[in-house]
Amino acid sequence: MSKPNLFLALIVGFLVNAGALFAEPIFPFEVHKHTLDNGLQAIAIPYDSPGIVTYMTVVRTGSRNEVEAGHTGFAHFFEHMMFRGTDRYSTEAYQEELKRMGADSNASTSDDWTRYHITGPSARLATMIELEADRFLHLEYSEDGFRTEAKAVLGEYNKNSSNPFRAMNERLRELAFSDHTYRHTTMGFVADIEAMPGYYEYSLGFFERFYRPENCIVVAVGDVEPGALFEEIDKNYGGWKPGFDEPAVPSEGAPKGSKRDAITWPNPTRPFLMMGFLGPAFSAAARESASLDVISELLFSETAPLYRRLVVEVQSVDILSGGLGDHRDPYLFTVTARAKSDDLLPQVESAIREAIAVLQQTPIEAEKLDQIKSHMRYRFALGLDSPSAIAFTVAHYLSLTGSVETINEIYERYDEVGPEDVQATASKYFTADRETVVVLSHPAS
Repeated sequence: MSKPNLFLALIVGFLVNAGALFAEPIFPFEVHKHTLDNGLQAIAIPYDSPGIVTYMTVVRTGSRNEVEAGHTGFAHFFEHMMFRGTDRYSTEAYQEELKRMGADSNASTSDDWTRYHITGPSARLATMIELEADRFLHLEYSEDGFRTEAKAVLGEYNKNSSNPFRAMNERLRELAFSDHTYRHTTMGFVADIEAMPGYYEYSLGFFERFYRPENCIVVAVGDVEPGALFEEIDKNYGGWKPGFDEPAVPSEGAPKGSKRDAITWPNPTRPFLMMGFLGPAFSAAARESASLDVISELLFSETAPLYRRLVVEVQSVDILSGGLGDHRDPYLFTVTARAKSDDLLPQVESAIREAIAVLQQTPIEAEKLDQIKSHMRYRFALGLDSPSAIAFTVAHYLSLTGSVETINEIYERYDEVGPEDVQATASKYFTADRETVVVLSHPAS
């Protein structure tokens, strides 16, 4: 069966067998893998996108790895530095080459990873590989360039700090984590960002430690021939020296009790509520991660009774969301709500707690659970509709486990989740000792 027909068959399976267990793997594309002697993994995923390819580099380092005091935010900062150029391709020459081929390039950093990606014509894939390999092997920047970029990062932090969501998330993590590096956001603590211009030598060491082939995975999705791709990767990355230095990330330990704080916001805003419950690390082998994803749908999707009640019927809130972000170490199941007025905030919090209590006390109906799981599968499959979408999906799971097979494994766990799993997981993780609450409001004049 050809790949497009296989994908069509998978979608038809969703429509015909909604709510049933699925024999077909959720990820329907062929995956070709190749590992260089230096430890670099290369992955090719052919996809029916004539003339278009996405080329992505996954660095399995994020703010989680920032274990040295005074150096938070460096993973994100270094993402900026990776665009400062090399002896062969200056910043301007790099951008000009992308413009010439009509390609789009960008990058992003999170708690557990940093990613660099280019989407462009498959006929120029060899050039994309050459450009990316050059900066990963031969990055060069001056101390003046370093200081300039450090000031730009501080400006980015100051801009982000004007967003109430950012301020609440920052405070929530400071309260919820005492030992783990998830205590600081990806941007880092502001005092560390302000001190960054003085850490030029440290930045060079950061590059030497983390930007090594054993800690990176390159992925090409779209109009790609695996054999030719791997030849180009061998040619361009073969001289990259291994030497990844894995830091010892401190564990958080047992929950330390309920915490609560309030933020007074200087500008007019509707009041916000953010609740965090310390959950498990992502695992494709255990049902708890899968159960919490199901709980997110049951409580906070637009079809959930709680959402319909608060947003549609009573209209006490205009924003309501919740879920456990996938992380390599135990992280927070976070609930966010924005109320229409300050006096409604206690009612909103009570309604959320009541909905959680129902899940803890009463098993979900099997039919409703099957509908949720079917919807999750259907939505996931529909999202695999372009080289970049597939590449980002694959990169997400590579960042967590280093394996594409994780995609099929986690959806197998979703299939296995039963009403008793939902009830047990809700009872285990939504408890007072795991809870952190932050509210934000603007005082009345």
